[in-house]
Formats: sequence, structure tokens, C-alpha cells
Amino acid sequence: MAQPDPQQPRKQRGGRNLQAAIGVGVGLGAVIVASLFVVKVLFLFVVVAAVSVGIWELTSRLAERKQVDVPLLPLLVGGVAMLTTGYWIGAQGAAAALALTALAVMVWRMRKPPENYLRDITAGVFTAFYVPFLATFVALLLAAHDGPQRIVLFLVVTVCSDTGAYAVGYKFGKNKLAPTISPGKTREGLAGGIGLSMLAGALLMQWIIDDGHWWQGLILGGCAAVVATLGDLAESMIKRDLGIKDMGTLLPGHGGIMDRLDSLLPTAPVVWLLLAAFVGS
Repeated sequence: MAQPDPQQPRKQRGGRNLQAAIGVGVGLGAVIVASLFVVKVLFLFVVVAAVSVGIWELTSRLAERKQVDVPLLPLLVGGVAMLTTGYWIGAQGAAAALALTALAVMVWRMRKPPENYLRDITAGVFTAFYVPFLATFVALLLAAHDGPQRIVLFLVVTVCSDTGAYAVGYKFGKNKLAPTISPGKTREGLAGGIGLSMLAGALLMQWIIDDGHWWQGLILGGCAAVVATLGDLAESMIKRDLGIKDMGTLLPGHGGIMDRLDSLLPTAPVVWLLLAAFVGS
């Protein structure tokens, strides 16, 4: 039998390059930490860049696979407006920017023939809500007086959800969670993700959040893990409908930006809401 090439990069389940995935993950983590704790507003520019690429990836895949003509320019401008108004004005400013973005998408699409107009603007409004508006809650977290600590909490509980689910599911997973959507996910993995996320939430809430308590972190971590899993499944549904494996190829070993934002985007409003309820916004 032929022996495997010792120089071949290691791959994990799903055919991803494990070494590249780890390298990219460490690099992204370094950028996040540097931008958060040097001048925190720099992190807002990181979010704007990620959201802009995510919008481009999603609209490009819709055009390629479904021939959906989503107006890109108003979505990019509106996405920047939502994030910046969310950071400097608050949730009301972000909501107003979302409404204006939806109107801009409707008007911009009028430049072309009316065929499929409703389909195209529906996809455009969905994109505006799914990518930049949900990301606006990251800007709202950042705007707090202890914004960097809140961002760290948000990122860690979400990453722990994914990590715990993968580790426990790989070792003990037997019962499929949603076999028609994501065959690799198991109920045991979900339990592992919830447990690790709750543990991380309890520790960080007690240690780094002003006036935070460990029991609040348990609640926050558990809710974040559940929503992160649902977000991952929702993106899997979108990709299955489009007939693709990844949204892009920008990040070696990870796919596209949207393949990394799938669990972060829906988790952001949940973490923001719970932190506002527990310790104020």
C-alpha cells in the first residue's frame, strides 16, 4: 500500500488544511488583540473591512449560483453607515441606517429592467440585515466604556462553542443534530460546546467585566453557544441552497470571511442584550 507523503499538509474533517487554518486563526487573533487594546476604535475598522468583504462574498455567490442581481454599492455604503452610527450614536442610529439602506437598495435596482425586481431587492434587504446590521451589535459592544473586554468575552464564548462542539463531537459524537443540514454536527458536540462556552463565560464575566458575576456568565455562555450553533446551521442552509461548500477562498483553511462570521453574527446581538441587562450598556 502506498504510504502518505510526509510533507503533505495535515487536513481535518471536511478536507481543510489544518496547518493553514491554525496559522490564519493565530494571525486574525493577533490583529484583533492589537486593534482592541492599542486604540479600540481601530477594531471598528477591522469590523468594517470584514463586513464589506462578507457582503461582497454573499452577493457574488447569489449572482453566480442563483442569478440574483443584488445592488452591491448601496449595501457597502449602508454597511459602513450602520457600523459607524452604531458606534458613535447607538442602536437607534444603526436602525435608521438599516432602513435607509433598504430604501437605497430598492431605488438602485430601478436602474435595470423590472423583471425579478422583487426577488433582487428581497435578497438585498436580507443581505443588509444578515451581515452589516447584525455586525452592528459588535460596534455597540465596543462602544461601552469597557468595550475591549466585552469584545473579548463575545469572541471567546463563541469560539469556545465551536471548539467544544468539535472536540466533544469528534470524540463522542454519535447522534446527529441536523443530518440534512450539517451531517458533521452531533447532539453530544452541541452539549460540549454549551458546556465549554458556559465555563468561559463564567470565568470572564467574573474577571474582566465590571460588576459582572459568574452566574451571569453561565447564562450568557449557554445562550451564546445555542445561538452560535443555529447561526452555523443557517449559513449551512444557505450554502446548500446555493450548492457550494464555502462562501469564498480568502482565508486558507477556513474558506471565506462569511464562513467565519456565520456563528459570530447572530451571537453578537444576544451577547449585547444580556450584557446590557446584567451590567448596563
